[in-house]
Amino acid sequence: MIFRVKLDLFSSFLSVEKGVHLFSNKTVSEKLERILPLVEKPGRYVGGEYNVVYKDWEITDTKIALIFPDIYDIGLSNLGLQILYEMLNDRPDILAERAYSPWVDMEAKLRENKIPLYALESKTPLKEFDILAFTLPYETLYTNALNLIDLAQLPLYAKDRDDRNTPLLIAGGHATYNPEPIADFFDVFLLGEGEDILFDVIKVYQSWKKTDQAKSTLLEKLASIAGVYVPSFYEPEYNPDGTINNINRTKSYAPTTVTKRIVGTLPTAPKKFIVPSIDIVHNRIAVEIMRGCTRGCRFCHAGMINRPIRERTIDEIIETIQIALDNTGFEEIALLSLSSSDYSNIVDLVDQIGSHFAGENLTVSLPSLRIETFSIDLMEKLKGARQGGFTLAPEAATDRMRSIINKPISEDQLLTTAYEIFNRGWQTIKLYFMIGHPSETIEDVQAIVELCKKVLQVGKKAIGNRAKVHAGVSTFVPKPHTPFQWVATDSINQITEKQALLRQELRGKGLKLTWNDPRETMLEAWLSRGDRRLSKVIYTAWKNGVKFDAWQDFHNYDTWIKAFEENGLDPSFYTTRSRGIDETFPWEHLNAGVKKSYLVKEYENSLALILRDDCREQCFACGIIQNFGDIRRENPGPVWKCPEIKNKVSMA
Repeated sequence: MIFRVKLDLFSSFLSVEKGVHLFSNKTVSEKLERILPLVEKPGRYVGGEYNVVYKDWEITDTKIALIFPDIYDIGLSNLGLQILYEMLNDRPDILAERAYSPWVDMEAKLRENKIPLYALESKTPLKEFDILAFTLPYETLYTNALNLIDLAQLPLYAKDRDDRNTPLLIAGGHATYNPEPIADFFDVFLLGEGEDILFDVIKVYQSWKKTDQAKSTLLEKLASIAGVYVPSFYEPEYNPDGTINNINRTKSYAPTTVTKRIVGTLPTAPKKFIVPSIDIVHNRIAVEIMRGCTRGCRFCHAGMINRPIRERTIDEIIETIQIALDNTGFEEIALLSLSSSDYSNIVDLVDQIGSHFAGENLTVSLPSLRIETFSIDLMEKLKGARQGGFTLAPEAATDRMRSIINKPISEDQLLTTAYEIFNRGWQTIKLYFMIGHPSETIEDVQAIVELCKKVLQVGKKAIGNRAKVHAGVSTFVPKPHTPFQWVATDSINQITEKQALLRQELRGKGLKLTWNDPRETMLEAWLSRGDRRLSKVIYTAWKNGVKFDAWQDFHNYDTWIKAFEENGLDPSFYTTRSRGIDETFPWEHLNAGVKKSYLVKEYENSLALILRDDCREQCFACGIIQNFGDIRRENPGPVWKCPEIKNKVSMA
């Protein structure tokens, strides 16, 4: 049973308890108490949840606000923020609180009453914190990030926040591996895994805070930390055709290349998950059982930037689940990774979870499973597995396309697995595909239709007309630091043509199709592949009302196009244009740990239809070993699964 917090006219959340620091201006607190009953879901804005941490502002050295630039309902369950919240608050000298994007009704009330955006725990305005730490897992949060900075009553541009009394604005997450489109708005980006690097930043900040040095001195000191990128110390130089000629350092002490940080051993998993006071997207305990992936899918940004692979031990996972259950009362457990069935001892793990928690009525989910009957055996061991459909991700429907993207799955293997899924009690199979892969033809798209119908037929053979197939078809966007970073994005016309075929053909009893708006694909491509000139475009779009770009109902394509026009930029430059192998990318000075020569080779392999094995079977020297110096060397032990690093450890 999930704990619920009773809201009693919000007075308990706005009163002083245990020395908690509230608004310095009492009238602001009174305004907040008046407006909360007037907005939808006031529980988003009051805090006071079970397992939140309260600390005394007067005796805590460093105050950090962890910010997720989307609504509470989505941001609270973000595992990265849960990890950092618990780790930071374990330190007696650090106070960590949270803030999320207010929904439009609450934003209007905040602006109308001139209430600055605040942190949930103490109701303190964000502008009073030392550090504002944003997590940016996807690019469509950029305009929300600007909106939050503005709601905090801070200048949007970093150059206008040079006062040492303004907070340090930092950002990390998958979308910051190319932070250039938002480089003008943040002081610092953290490249890589934040569990170590954030504490290094805090240490430097604490030392600087004791001095009377300018903020520029703080940035200089931060730039010396491995994995810290200070964008104001770099300036792109453009060719006449708009491509980048070079990325020049404006400060001699700035590193030529900023290399991502890697933690050698996965940090202690959070055990005191915050229990929400309202219903949210994921009411569950999430345990990261493994980080990284060895499959080498050429389209996959996460698979490239999260290398090397590291695993938690079974004992640690079991202990984490038990303590988290005791601390929360949640009834759902999610075992997370990019490819859960690749965890080395996955069968033992599932068996031990089933044995240890027998009789506790838990639902355990294991996402990201391979397309094989082995995955069905795993799902059958998990309570509640048939509550939803069984999800498979072939990504493409022809052997040629699967060779291009390095997804070695045969049609026979998929159909055999589908039959076993239906035959063992599931009634719905969800199939995930992408259109827009390099060199895709309309025949390849037609093959998606045919494959879905074949899966439905084997389902009918197994369980009759109860069988259902749900095809989810997204559109591929080539991402930085992947082998496909050189290829073009499909145009809106190409995407529309392919979607029209799917919508026409994937109809009838037992078939369902979902797809994404082609205009959303364009936005994602602009933001993920853009250079620093896009900062002005993003600012203009935000100024003209754009926000919540990740929400379909809020996407405003025309406003974005006008923002490009106003700033003299061609949006197609960032989407439908192929890149030459020798082109300098906006992210050229940021090293995600994988050699560019490896990415080039994999791109060439895609053109030659060459499949690569799982790199735990054969090492292809992707280059992660070159960054071993940034990995903690203490006791890498058996959890290391990367062949390059295992060899390095054995030689050390």
